Amino acid sequence: MKQTTNFLMIAALTAAMFCACSTDDSFDNSLTPYVNGGTPQGGGTMGTGNGSATAGSGELLTFDINIDKTTAEPADVAVAYYPEDEDDISQNSFTTEIAIDMSNPVAKTENGVEITVNGGHVTANHGSEKSICYVVSGTTSNGSLTILGDKKYEVRLNGTDITNPDSAAVNLLSKKRAFIVLNGDNKVSDGTASKNDHKGAFYCKGKLLFSGSGSLSVYGNYNNGIHSADYILFSAGNNIYVNSTTNNGIKANDGIIVNGGILNVETSGSGAKGLNSEDDIVINGGRTTVIATGNGEWDIEDLETKAAACIKADSVLTIKGGEVYVKATGSGGKGLKADWEAYISGGKVRVVTEGGLYYSNGSQENHNYTGNTDNLDDNYTSSPKGIKVGTKNVHGVLTISGGDIMVRTIGTNGEGIESKGTLDVTGGSVMVSAHDDGINSSGDLTISDGTVVTVGTTNDGIDANGDMYLKGGTLVAFGAGGAEGGIDINEQKKLYISGTKIFGIGGRVDGSLGATTQGIITTSGSVNANQTVTVSNGSTTLATFTMPPYSYQNGTILVSVPGMTNGASYTISLANSITATASNTINGGMGGGMGGPGGGRP
Repeated sequence: MKQTTNFLMIAALTAAMFCACSTDDSFDNSLTPYVNGGTPQGGGTMGTGNGSATAGSGELLTFDINIDKTTAEPADVAVAYYPEDEDDISQNSFTTEIAIDMSNPVAKTENGVEITVNGGHVTANHGSEKSICYVVSGTTSNGSLTILGDKKYEVRLNGTDITNPDSAAVNLLSKKRAFIVLNGDNKVSDGTASKNDHKGAFYCKGKLLFSGSGSLSVYGNYNNGIHSADYILFSAGNNIYVNSTTNNGIKANDGIIVNGGILNVETSGSGAKGLNSEDDIVINGGRTTVIATGNGEWDIEDLETKAAACIKADSVLTIKGGEVYVKATGSGGKGLKADWEAYISGGKVRVVTEGGLYYSNGSQENHNYTGNTDNLDDNYTSSPKGIKVGTKNVHGVLTISGGDIMVRTIGTNGEGIESKGTLDVTGGSVMVSAHDDGINSSGDLTISDGTVVTVGTTNDGIDANGDMYLKGGTLVAFGAGGAEGGIDINEQKKLYISGTKIFGIGGRVDGSLGATTQGIITTSGSVNANQTVTVSNGSTTLATFTMPPYSYQNGTILVSVPGMTNGASYTISLANSITATASNTINGGMGGGMGGPGGGRP
């Protein structure tokens, strides 16, 4: 988040810790930050952090996201979630089989089921009959399958290929549960035109529940790929691929649950989403891969910009297990987005955004806007975000309590992780490399456990616009230098340190320190990419930090470790080891002056 802040003047060498956010400038899109020197606002004191970072190598900077239909789904799963017990196919029995051959459909009445045929278009109506299982096979290039009925039912896709050039290929118009069991390889596709403005190539009015060990490929060329007016559930064993060229890959009105399976989604429409739910999204297992290549667009109804997103929940996003890989390449694109709340407690998460800042006022647009945004209406821009929770009208809640998370943003104004409200890290591993802020919260930000490594290549490493509470775990934060520091606190708020191992490097210091229970060292120096930095007291090692894949030259460094005491000397193994004296106050003087460590300043 870009803003101009005015802080209380504090010691010069605490720049790595508290830096004022800059106003928007024209940014270089490389991973090497620019240096933004100058005089601090509000009488703050410029530290020696006018250094710069240079990208090295490592998984954080090199991982990529690709569609993968062949690698086995991961074994790391959470307990499967079913909104209702009846959603579990093992709790149901569908023993009355009705065969439908789409290559040569036959009109018939069988076991209370009426099947009508119009060319290649088949309609099956089971009325009030129970335990019906439709076994569907065969190929048609101009046909469809429509199902009606007042009872739940099963559709066993048994090696079928259905293309409907004019509407939905599979049109499940019963409002009851539809259990879709995949067997063999199956394909569903619609055309670019529609006789009835259909909502998806694979459409369901009721609950849409996938299971089985086969595969399904869905191609949405007119609207969504898969769409349910209720909720959609995916199970272990599924192998599903969805490609949508105009709208969302998978859309559900009432929720999406991924209990397992392999799920690959590609979308290319402007403003399109890969997984899009008007309610919650829950991921418990499996491997979910989403690539969204669509650009931002102007919404002529809401009169604001909209951007594409890989996974978008209008309510709550929960990730408990499995693997999630998402990449947004278009302007303003988002990786993971939740309008209300997001909870990540397990699994492996990888997020990449490559697009730039999207600008439109309804008549003009720019897909890589690099100008000043201070005086622009918020409705005119959409910034790329790796993980975003909340909206301009909703104070989001983001909690990370576990999991292995990596986020990388490359394009202009791309923030790594943002919460429009509070942000809490209580466990897990979080690594971020972002063009803008690495991690940003509009409200309070708390780290009480886990490991957080964050780099803002043109802005702050971690930025709280509320109070920041560092209670435990490990934090390594790199800022861009100059006005951008490792850790930034809002001018009206404070930083509270009571148990976190902290290493920050970056630009100037402007901030206010609340209560602290451990000593603080401020100094200047350099670190190497992926270097292991130790903090020791004589022969005793107090902490070990692993640097991100960036080398930082001539930055202002702040270190704080539980057990550090005021007045004691400690050795820090930077690119060149140094000895510095710890303090436990900012306003009363920091250990280290403009000439280097150890020279206290009033």
